[in-house]
Amino acid sequence: MAIKILLPEKVNKIIHTIQAAGFEAYAVGGCVRDSILGREPDDWDITTSAKPKDIKKLFKRTIDTGIEHGTVTVMQDKEGFEVTTYRIDGEYEDSRHPKEVTFTSNLREDLRRRDFTINAMAYNDEVGLVDIFEGISDIEKKVIRCVGDAKERFTEDALRMMRAVRFSAQLGYSIEENTQKAIKELAPTLQKISAERIQVELVKLVTSKNPDYLRIAYETGITKVIFPEFDLCMNTEQNNPHHIYTVGEHTLQSMKYVEKEKVLRLAMLFHDMGKPKTMTTDEKGINHFHGHNEISSEITKEVLRRLRFDNDTLHKVERLVFYHDYRPGLTDKGIRRFVSKIGKELFPMYLCVQRADVLAQSDYKKADKLQNIEKAGEIFEGILEREECFCLKDLAITGKDLIEQGIKPGKEIGEILSSLLDMVIENPELNKKEILLSKEILSNSLPKK
Repeated sequence: MAIKILLPEKVNKIIHTIQAAGFEAYAVGGCVRDSILGREPDDWDITTSAKPKDIKKLFKRTIDTGIEHGTVTVMQDKEGFEVTTYRIDGEYEDSRHPKEVTFTSNLREDLRRRDFTINAMAYNDEVGLVDIFEGISDIEKKVIRCVGDAKERFTEDALRMMRAVRFSAQLGYSIEENTQKAIKELAPTLQKISAERIQVELVKLVTSKNPDYLRIAYETGITKVIFPEFDLCMNTEQNNPHHIYTVGEHTLQSMKYVEKEKVLRLAMLFHDMGKPKTMTTDEKGINHFHGHNEISSEITKEVLRRLRFDNDTLHKVERLVFYHDYRPGLTDKGIRRFVSKIGKELFPMYLCVQRADVLAQSDYKKADKLQNIEKAGEIFEGILEREECFCLKDLAITGKDLIEQGIKPGKEIGEILSSLLDMVIENPELNKKEILLSKEILSNSLPKK
């Protein structure tokens, strides 16, 4: 049965304009794959026999996004579409960039240089699906397979090895045997790839529907290069009533119990990263990991900085990792005090992290642990409903109010506000301006000389 893809109107318009000028043009790559799989493509790429100079003549608004590699972005209203000339890549010298690019008029040659068979299909309404390298067959078999020789493809761009694992995780596919062998052999060449590019693929992998497929990256030697801290976890037994997996396997399982959100998935990835360094074994042969949250927090910062994560992500993930094992008192006061430490935004995420951690453990005391997490959430909701104070911005007074009371601007203002916040966390009914500014309260809040 012939495969029919409904191309977006703007994509069709670009393709037809190029065809009307006597050139070939097709939608190509991931957008074709996703359309066949019934997924919404993130973007639409077009490949053509026309040269960049021809494309620039055919369309009013274009941007030279990668013209040295044959790519011109064609603007349709405010939307951009990459249009790339059929090309043959020359020798690769850095596991990423070809030394030179040669334009060709042959679609087969262009598709032959692509990474995987499922990404090497092209389509237009006139010709239909062009599937020279059996991408449809591999979709049916649910396998990730390199176009042609796998070692050649990975030598051209080492990041393709991570992409293979990532596509495997996103689609739930296995990796074809020769492709997997080539990854194992060439994984060390990932050292040549920038941290930024590795970060992108790692995030896509761990936020996929199968984050535990990171195991494949471990088995093929990828994590040994990009993330050796994880390998230590995979080789650390827990030997503890609370656990049934190694530290690494527990980590993989725990990621499946939080939603597909970057901060949450990364928090689960790193939450026990300090266990290999903190492991002790008692006289009964039971392993303990005292203080692993602090070490995990330090490793989190180190790795996320190494992979060039933004500061906001780093801060949130590190805080969640640091507090992931903390058990606040299950009282209004206990929860208010803890929320003041971790922050109102992060507390619901902290509960998600704790729940996922427990769900990936043994059945030992599991029901009680989950019940306590549920109770903490209920107490938090009650605090929010009553609009109780647990941070400085919710305090009924500000530094300006204290200055108006004759207190000199400076360090002392902050110390007083902090003291008042502690008091209000203990007794929320005191969070009234007239009470906080009363002589008795203020005098008790002044820093001791």
